[in-house]
Amino acid sequence: MARQRTSPKIDEVKLWDEFRSGNQPAFATLYQEYVNVLFHYCSHFSQDRALIKDCIHDLFVELWRHRQNIGPTTSVRFYLMASIKRKLVRHITAEQKFCNPDDLRPGEGFTDSDRSYEMALIQNEEDTHLNSCLTRALDRLPRRQREAVYLKFYQNMGNEEISKLMDINIQSVYNLIFGALGNLKKHVSIERFAI
Repeated sequence: MARQRTSPKIDEVKLWDEFRSGNQPAFATLYQEYVNVLFHYCSHFSQDRALIKDCIHDLFVELWRHRQNIGPTTSVRFYLMASIKRKLVRHITAEQKFCNPDDLRPGEGFTDSDRSYEMALIQNEEDTHLNSCLTRALDRLPRRQREAVYLKFYQNMGNEEISKLMDINIQSVYNLIFGALGNLKKHVSIERFAI
């Protein structure tokens, strides 16, 4: 899976404050910076792409509509991810649709263009195979472990942020990540060398 991050160049808190004061370009920039992150995060809970897009659209419409009543935040990413998770879970629960871990899409592979053509082909095959093994291993993780791994390693969140977002204590975050890494190591080792 390719890492999804917001651009380090933006000052998200400044943009947030500008958006809250009615600055449309700041709002548009927030949308552009976070729409893909939110979509990818939501795909861990549902495969209904239309539902995910609708929830993201609804979230941003509500943000704009209620911008004057929204408070400041120190982490826009956390605020948006927590908001979209609540919204999506409400929709899924209402429609009685549950995420099946086997339905998650595999991630994208990594490439290496710094070597000769032949070496790049070999490296690409190895990377594709390893990425495929990792994707299958991630798909085998329980949903909560998969979510914790995504937040920790793909969104670079700290354990405290993860505990708040997942509504669990810090020790549970450590346990989920430790368990997930053990499972990943076991599954990737078995799959990688079982050719």
